[in-house]
Amino acid sequence: MEPLSIVAGLAAVCFGVLSGYVIRDRRSRAGLGRAEKKAEEIEKKAQREAQEKKEDADRAIRAREKELYESIRAKENHLNITQERLMKQQDAIEVQAALIREREEEIRRATSQIEEQRRSIRELVETQSQKLEQIANLSPAAAKEELIRQAREKHQEDLAMTLQKMFKERKDEIEKKGLEIMVTALQRYARGHVAEATTSFFPLKDEDLKGKIIGREGRNIKAIERATGVELVIDETPDSIMISSFDPFRREIAYMALEKLLKDGRIQPAKIEEKVEEARQELEVRMHQIGEAAANEVGVFDLPKELITLLGRLHFRTSFGQNVLTHSIEMAHIVAMIAAELKLNVAVAKKGALLHDIGKAIDHDVEGTHVDLGKKLLKKYGVEEAVIWAMQSHHDDYPYASPESYVVTAADILSAGRPGARRGTVENYIRRLADLERIASGFPGVRQSYAVNAGRELRIFVVPEKIDDFRALELAREVANKIQSELKYPGEIKVNVIRELRAVEYAR
Repeated sequence: MEPLSIVAGLAAVCFGVLSGYVIRDRRSRAGLGRAEKKAEEIEKKAQREAQEKKEDADRAIRAREKELYESIRAKENHLNITQERLMKQQDAIEVQAALIREREEEIRRATSQIEEQRRSIRELVETQSQKLEQIANLSPAAAKEELIRQAREKHQEDLAMTLQKMFKERKDEIEKKGLEIMVTALQRYARGHVAEATTSFFPLKDEDLKGKIIGREGRNIKAIERATGVELVIDETPDSIMISSFDPFRREIAYMALEKLLKDGRIQPAKIEEKVEEARQELEVRMHQIGEAAANEVGVFDLPKELITLLGRLHFRTSFGQNVLTHSIEMAHIVAMIAAELKLNVAVAKKGALLHDIGKAIDHDVEGTHVDLGKKLLKKYGVEEAVIWAMQSHHDDYPYASPESYVVTAADILSAGRPGARRGTVENYIRRLADLERIASGFPGVRQSYAVNAGRELRIFVVPEKIDDFRALELAREVANKIQSELKYPGEIKVNVIRELRAVEYAR
């Protein structure tokens, strides 16, 4: 049984193995077929995609080729158009060049003709001059003067009218514009001003203090007057003392010294000298503060300390009753507005106006005019040359070196000539009128002259047989120039030359 069982088992095992192999082989064959079929499908799909990409690439290449072709055609067309335009421009240039050459030839021919005419004219003039010399026995210079004289006599009326018309039109235009600028500046700077007097009043709490100020046998009042240079008037006003002096600086020292003496209570010659010296020292400090305030008010911030102190000293100087520092500040404001209107250097003009009278701060101590002293001071302290040029001509002592100098002079006249700014004496007024009439009467051909309108106008009546219309215009200018060079006056003076011709005949 056992061998058969074993054989049967082996046979079963072999059959199982063989069956498994067969089944596995069939399965392998089936899987391989599916794989091959899938591979074929993938290959076909890849071929289709490759074909589609190839077709897309071909279409893109054809589209790009078409774009390039069209671009090249457009550029070729543009180049052709540009070339045609250049050829046309070249043809036009050649035509213009030909016209220019023809014009140059015409100019050369015309120039030759003009030169020929000039030679003919010169020869004709020389011939006429020789004939004129032979006829009139005159030299060329004398003949020229004779021709000019004849032309002037023939056309002097026309010349006079033309000259007068041109002068009047130009003068009216300049005066109108200048008046607008000056009026605008004065309206914008509406500052009050009062002419200063030559006296100050010191108030007293008690009338008995006058006796202490006078002192025994008047020694105290004499010591005060001697130390300060003022005159004290005691008896004219109750409860006050009048301090009289033409110098405001001295009056201020005397005023401050009296305050200190009354505050101290001891009034004697030694104490008077001490208090006067203290007042002088305090006033020096105050002058610097006043000068600094004035410079700051007009916007000038780069002045040396010494000039600022001298500027403050001008607060205690007057000119015809006008405070010099107030006058300088007013000028600086007016100058700044006028210079701005005329597009000039405002800083230079303003500084020149503020410092134009700086020489008056020392003109009582050093000899020389205040203009010369001012120039020396400004040069000493390193003020720029343009400022010196602006201030040096305000009294016509020096020529006008810059446009700013004209503006400073105009502002000086405006500030000094404003109503109420200065106090002129009757003697000066009468003397100025007499000088105006004297200057006018000194010219030949003047019959009468009158200074009218408070010295603002000079009317001159001339002899018509001696002064013609042309000479009347010249006479007006000559008189005006002589007045400017010899007289000093505020504002301006109108010179009016009147030529009256009366024709009289009798019918018999």
